[in-house]
Amino acid sequence: MKLPQVPKTRSDNVRETPLEDSVPYDKTRRDLIKACLAGTVLGPVAATHGAGRETKSDLPQSESLKWARSVEGQRKGDLGDGTFLNPILSGDHPDPTIMKDGEDYYMTFSSFNSYPGIVIWHSKDLVNWRPVGPALSKNIGTVWALDICKHSDRFYVYIPAIPPGKPWSTFVIWADKIEGPWSDPIDLGIEGCIDPGHAVGEDGKRYLFVNGIRKIRLTDDGLATDGELEHAYSPWRYPEEWITENFAPEGPKLLRRGDYFYLVTAVGGTAGPVTGHMVIAARSRSIHGPWEHCPSNPLVRTLSEREPWWSRGHATVIEGPGGEWWMVYHGYENGFRTLGRQTLLEPIEWTEDGWFRAKGGDLGQPLPMPKGGEAVPHGFALSDEFSSNKFGVQWSFHDPSPNEMERVSYGSKSLELKGEGSSPVDSSPLTCIAVDRAYRVEVSMELHGEVEGGLFLFYNSKAFVGLGFTGNTVRTYQYAGTEDWANVPLEARKVRVRITNDRNVITYHYSTDNGNSWRLHPTRMEVSGLHHNVFGGFLSLRIGICSFGTGKVKLSQFSYRATEETI
Repeated sequence: MKLPQVPKTRSDNVRETPLEDSVPYDKTRRDLIKACLAGTVLGPVAATHGAGRETKSDLPQSESLKWARSVEGQRKGDLGDGTFLNPILSGDHPDPTIMKDGEDYYMTFSSFNSYPGIVIWHSKDLVNWRPVGPALSKNIGTVWALDICKHSDRFYVYIPAIPPGKPWSTFVIWADKIEGPWSDPIDLGIEGCIDPGHAVGEDGKRYLFVNGIRKIRLTDDGLATDGELEHAYSPWRYPEEWITENFAPEGPKLLRRGDYFYLVTAVGGTAGPVTGHMVIAARSRSIHGPWEHCPSNPLVRTLSEREPWWSRGHATVIEGPGGEWWMVYHGYENGFRTLGRQTLLEPIEWTEDGWFRAKGGDLGQPLPMPKGGEAVPHGFALSDEFSSNKFGVQWSFHDPSPNEMERVSYGSKSLELKGEGSSPVDSSPLTCIAVDRAYRVEVSMELHGEVEGGLFLFYNSKAFVGLGFTGNTVRTYQYAGTEDWANVPLEARKVRVRITNDRNVITYHYSTDNGNSWRLHPTRMEVSGLHHNVFGGFLSLRIGICSFGTGKVKLSQFSYRATEETI
């Protein structure tokens, strides 16, 4: 399998307009209106700290949210002063699974309907990450929470997926090098399960733990099952009066330290109420149990909607480069569920009685960087000049057919995308994960044949906004629908289109002279409700490019730039 290319880091020459100062995350539009009417400015809100107590933030919220900036102005966690501020990976990077291989760390995430999928990332310090490339190109259906591991010098990824027209199953892919090539998926025949977690028992045998919490033995090569699913652990239960989505024990991740196996599990539901998702732990001297509940459960839980990170959970415990220990998990950013579940890093400490506890509070303040390790250049440019004739690692198709890549061809500094379907709904758009709360994205499009091309913010086929261009009309798509009254006449088959997302308020511009002059589209949109709690699917609002009809759209000069926040 040929891996997509990681673009080189470069500066972006998108013209910027000076913008006003940003507003702290806890100041909603309703709060601002109240403040204006009262003639006052809202002060910082006390943060809820950790899983069991409340403390006030030491810094104003505006100070606690000053991220460092990397390529294209993208925010990054490493502040350059020996501290970092979460997230360590912005944008939709849910259900993180992480492994340590010598001095290297590798992490990947659920990719759901997107292909190529399962992009693997590399780090040496747990905070700065670079993509290696995707491990999965063959479409096996919707990919949920998975597990990456290394055993006997071979890398494995265990993948729960829903093949089209078939029940849930668990697959495995393997490679001798993390860069690949990766094998085709092998169906293990474990039906009806999600969230596999690989472990090796004291007997030297390999096991997968799954939601429930159940386990099944694997063959020594890890490529088949060697037994039946069996009950493994009855997770700790929280009080009934706690506000959660549902019990839903899932995401089992295991490690062995000293005399114990430690089993880290998520309960409370992945989304829903912000206080639902949480991290719990148990331990046993045997992979077969019995398991003892951690007396500090839950180790991580959002206690208030005032906290900067909601629905925190699905954790893996990992040793840092300097011997300290950490938890990697995901959470929704307060006010920005549209960005999906982002990857968070929290320090833990081991106690004298052999348990561990979280030390990061609500993650609203900078934390000390992991000791040791080496910082790799963080992130990569999302902008794409399409000059390499290679499919960039930032791109994936939403809900593609098995032969989706046949739609793609390359010209001189361009990518040509054949039309598919008759509307954005069935067009299998080309998508890119948005990583900032405010950003500007542009692309040039040239229409060939009976085709409509468009730039969108795309959640799924029921939730998207954007502009489509037919050659004589600008079609306005609001929340997956279009109305004739909102369309604008435009006789042009070459157009450059811009979307500006300023904290979920969307503004459109387009140009017929390659960006020398811009026309403001008369319709703005607000998209804060385009997320899982409304539309399901556990996805994010991605940048999407559509081509539908019988012709093709020639794409060039795609650019992304993080911007200041003004709303």
